[in-house]
Amino acid sequence: MSISPDVKKLFEDKNLAFVSTLMKDGSPQITPTWIDIDGEVIIINTAEGRTKQKNLLRDPRIAISIVERNNQYNMVTIRGKVMEQTTIGADLHIDKMAKKYLGVEKYPFARHGEKRILLKIKSEKVFHMAPT
Repeated sequence: MSISPDVKKLFEDKNLAFVSTLMKDGSPQITPTWIDIDGEVIIINTAEGRTKQKNLLRDPRIAISIVERNNQYNMVTIRGKVMEQTTIGADLHIDKMAKKYLGVEKYPFARHGEKRILLKIKSEKVFHMAPT
């Protein structure tokens, strides 16, 4: 599904995303996270072995909610699927996210031996509620 320019702005600003995946027993798991977009591909950078990453290996369905940090009435919810999990470019990308969200050049929370992974998501349903 196509993502409008107004929705892309929510991804491009410093807004946190709330990402929901499904646990093995079918119960929901939700995580606030940094988020990015490249054209129509939604990108989340995580670490190998984290709960959302393991859940998405088993079941690629994902739901994302973003609320504009300066106007809570401008929000989007997206349902989609993770089309790819890759380590290629993930270390550079987390530094990009650190610059966006923290204003620093290098991701400051890296742990020794941690392997970064990019989750590349295709949207299937987009609902945008914008203030009038």
